[in-house]
Amino acid sequence: MTTINQKKAPTLWVIVAFATVYIVWGSTYFFIQMAVHGFPAMLMGALRYTMAGLLMLGWCAIKGDRIWVTKDVIKSGISGLIMLFVATGIVFWVEQTLPSAMVAITVSTGPIWFVALDKVNWRVNFKSKSTIGGLVMGFAGVILLFGEQVNKAFIGNPSAPSVSAMLLLVLGPVAWSAGSLYSKKHATTGPARLNSAWQMIIAGIAFIPAGIAHHEFSGFSLMNVPAHAWWAIVYLILFGSIAAFSAYVWLLQVKPATQVSTHSYVNPVIAVLLGVLFAAEHISLLQVIGLVVILLSVLLINLAKYRKTNTVQKVVPVTCNIVNDKQLMEAC
Repeated sequence: MTTINQKKAPTLWVIVAFATVYIVWGSTYFFIQMAVHGFPAMLMGALRYTMAGLLMLGWCAIKGDRIWVTKDVIKSGISGLIMLFVATGIVFWVEQTLPSAMVAITVSTGPIWFVALDKVNWRVNFKSKSTIGGLVMGFAGVILLFGEQVNKAFIGNPSAPSVSAMLLLVLGPVAWSAGSLYSKKHATTGPARLNSAWQMIIAGIAFIPAGIAHHEFSGFSLMNVPAHAWWAIVYLILFGSIAAFSAYVWLLQVKPATQVSTHSYVNPVIAVLLGVLFAAEHISLLQVIGLVVILLSVLLINLAKYRKTNTVQKVVPVTCNIVNDKQLMEAC
């Protein structure tokens, strides 16, 4: 049996990289809401992903990557459309009406849907009591999270988010998990940075006709966009789509994936804190309980992986070419 020969890295750089992934990814929901209050949602997606993708593609060119491989571009395009255009497009859309903290809590259910949709590994996954318990607990958390809002909507409270927006939001993590599974099954031959660059570029282009269909370009003027929305877009491009992604890929090379995946527990907490402290968002006690239940369910689902990491070591050189899976895509 072989082991992962992980690179040694300075402790300070590891701390900085983890802090970047934890804080930046957790803060993106807050900055998305800032951006969509200045840019139409689909236009914001087009601007963010096209610019970030082109910048990353330029970096790939500097690194000497083979930029155009037709099969790889098609694979990247399909996963990018599902994950970035559909899944994150839903996040952009619903954050026009729903609190960013609530959106972040719902998106944290991604690992639950990933296990539920991973049909190939059902036989293995559903042999684990912790996995089954985590799935049941996770769906209970979703019910807790939405129960209060659905009740308000049905009794006719005009300030409650619409049921349609909440149902649409539930589809976001489902689409992300489906796109992740596709990406995992149809791995590209190039480095992860190139795969991500094409994902973002193709998704960014797809947002343009979506914006036209929603009449977002009619009457829109860049001169009317407030400064805070511009700063939010810059933050999302440079930090959300590039810096955090790079930190994440590097961490996967120097630390076990189970350690790196702890961002799943931290990101929604950061998002909730930012939303409550700086956007005056209200999170009820029931929603906080829902968040705790969801995070505990994710921990249970990953429990078997943590145990395996602690008892079994593998020796395979870790490179960007072999981390082309669901976790890698989360940086986008």
